[in-house]
Amino acid sequence: MRNLVLLALLLFGLIVNAQNTCNTAAAVSAGVTSISNIDGTDAISLVCSGNGTATASEWFIYTPTDNYSVTVTTDLATNIGRDTRFHVYTGICSTLVCHSGDDDSGSGFLSTATFNVLNGETYYIAFDNKWESNGFDFQLTEAVYVEPLVSFVTTPISVTGTYKNCVVDMNGDYLDDVVAVSATNININYQQLSGDFVVENYTTNSANYLPSWSIAAGDVNGDGYNDLMYGAGSGVTFMTTNNNGTSYLEVSGPEYVFSQRTNFVDINNDGNLDAFVCHDVGPNQFYINDGSGNLVHNQGGLGDAPSGGNYASLWTDYDNDGDVDLFLSKCNGGGAAATARYNELFQNDGNGNYTDVSIASGLYDPIQTWSSAWGDYDNDGWMDVFVGASSFVDGSHKLMHNNQDGTFVDITTGTGIDAFTDSGIEHITHDFNNDGYLDLFSAGNKMLINNQDLTFTEVNVGFSVGAVGDLNNDGFLDVFNSNGNFYKNEGNSNNWIKINTKGDVNNPTGSNINGIGARIKVESALGSQIREVRSGDGFRHMSSLTSHFGLGLDTEITQITITWPSGIVDVISNPNINTTLNITEGQSLNVNTFVSQNIAIYPNPTEDFIKIKNIDLQKNKLFIHNIEGKRIFNFNLDKNQLDVRALQSGIYLISIQNGQNLLQTKFVKK
Repeated sequence: MRNLVLLALLLFGLIVNAQNTCNTAAAVSAGVTSISNIDGTDAISLVCSGNGTATASEWFIYTPTDNYSVTVTTDLATNIGRDTRFHVYTGICSTLVCHSGDDDSGSGFLSTATFNVLNGETYYIAFDNKWESNGFDFQLTEAVYVEPLVSFVTTPISVTGTYKNCVVDMNGDYLDDVVAVSATNININYQQLSGDFVVENYTTNSANYLPSWSIAAGDVNGDGYNDLMYGAGSGVTFMTTNNNGTSYLEVSGPEYVFSQRTNFVDINNDGNLDAFVCHDVGPNQFYINDGSGNLVHNQGGLGDAPSGGNYASLWTDYDNDGDVDLFLSKCNGGGAAATARYNELFQNDGNGNYTDVSIASGLYDPIQTWSSAWGDYDNDGWMDVFVGASSFVDGSHKLMHNNQDGTFVDITTGTGIDAFTDSGIEHITHDFNNDGYLDLFSAGNKMLINNQDLTFTEVNVGFSVGAVGDLNNDGFLDVFNSNGNFYKNEGNSNNWIKINTKGDVNNPTGSNINGIGARIKVESALGSQIREVRSGDGFRHMSSLTSHFGLGLDTEITQITITWPSGIVDVISNPNINTTLNITEGQSLNVNTFVSQNIAIYPNPTEDFIKIKNIDLQKNKLFIHNIEGKRIFNFNLDKNQLDVRALQSGIYLISIQNGQNLLQTKFVKK
């Protein structure tokens, strides 16, 4: 009898030991499984949920016999008062890949996660001792497989830095990189074509101000490498590259700026990137590029509420007139005055004049919103806006539809947004499932997936809003957020295309080198989609400057149209899909000077009118730049005659785009 007891104990001990490492994981199937204690020798270093590693674990192996939607949970009556955490992996023990996991989604501090599994695949389930070593029960249930609207897996990436909120191509190879920042270091994980990352650290002078509130990226000095702007609670620091991207120069201004959202944008449309900063306690502040990469400080003229309340700036062409306008998400900020509480829209006339059209547009709203998400949610060619609430004290989230006449209408009721009860400070829009319609990533770890009919389905993705980009170059958008995790989009069968824009820096009237402010239209059987190249969306993060389009099941694109800030239009017909296009401004055009016997411009010089002979300006695109390269809007076109009386005296360049021909000449305004 004693020998039988010993044998039973030995067998029991073998079963326990079989759970102590990945290689000896115990097989598990649907039902309830008991864990006596967590003392396995495999430490958890690859964390799929929560923060911090663990020193011990218990391992199980699960191989489904069909495609299932599986739930693993410790949220059972026998476990009340316990604190659990588990991780789910695929791959092999030497190279595990996160698939799912959970820390505290159950009641109290218990854990539960639902994830899809495929027939015959191997899944490892590991419970660790991060919070508790005592035993407990867990349950695995199998349900009918449901194709996910969108799905992500946590993927390890080595990141060092205090501020982890930037995904952007930093070295000009058109692959998104991951950027983290500390006081004297810029840590960049450079994406490789192989799918790996190569880490480089750049020591910098100690930054006076760190991106504690927000970060933006753009090539201010035109050297082909992106520079960074840090927005802090008391000032702004710029980190600009040298001409080969191997070092950064720290420049911090003396001015006090209670920074919120930061952007790089060409405010005055002269072909050079400027910098804009939302100021929480006074009129907004911005820095105008002198053309040599030097940024000259200005304050006022772009949101002048004396008590501030400026939280997030979003630059978009809401009225489709070819220049970028400014929307300010407002909060109480510096005081309870109405000017600090109501969202504002400023219309750009193209000449550097911004008019407050908040009331007239219907967007003057007291919702306490730290950020908004602008995009064309119904693919009608006009930008709509999701106004996201940071609290529901003065209203909840709104979806405002563009009426195409300068006004917006509230269409929230019945969209699913009216049932969305989470509030937060980050609201962004991208097409995460590549179906050709923009989704929303908002509060409470929730994505609102566009149903293609201006209604949305709420999905809990299990992680918060972060910087967005394609971090494995597979055409599906991934997320990197401030906890340092890279969430890889598992994708689906939908097609896609990505487009990088490069302004023509050799043309004195060309756009900024990033093409920030350009609008891209993609036409396929789905219809037309538009995107804008922006630096800085949401409240805090910097997402990719690559424009991404999902195509659903469409297998071809009829045409891509890029309208640059300069006014030039490039048209690319029948491009390949599931690839990345790198487009330089004007590459589809033949640039010629006027030929006197065919097309004539007269009189030149002129005081009031210019006539153009032998071309129909009603059927062609015409634009004017001054000698510094700034695009001019204050002229009138009447048939084939230009009224230039409003222009100041000087030399101007007139351009006419006739199909793929760009005809240019100079004229003098007396």
